[in-house]
Amino acid sequence: MKTDFVEIFQTIRASLQPYATVGFSNRVNSETSFDLWSDLNVVIEGRKRHEVFFASVTIEKEHVGLHYMPLYTDADLKKVFGADLLKLKGESCFHIKKLDDVLMLQIEEALAAGFKFYKEKGWV
Repeated sequence: MKTDFVEIFQTIRASLQPYATVGFSNRVNSETSFDLWSDLNVVIEGRKRHEVFFASVTIEKEHVGLHYMPLYTDADLKKVFGADLLKLKGESCFHIKKLDDVLMLQIEEALAAGFKFYKEKGWV
């Protein structure tokens, strides 16, 4: 079980990084923050967008924050989240203070489901 925020951040970032090779790009890639965006011109709910946020991980004061936009674009994606991960959901991100293999697997499954959803929508 990982409790060090830097170690938690680095582990989650390592799971996000492969998505930067399949259509997403970084705006921020630092020792405390990593994010992924699609740079495609798309229309979402009738609005033109020049970029679409996918996910990020940041070291915060009291937790590591995992921001995951697919959850807000399709409520059905909530079904792919494991119970351990759902318990950590705040208003705008998941608040991670401890990371074990089960939780990491749930994060990886959510990322894969979100990528699949974005791909099906043509957002990446």
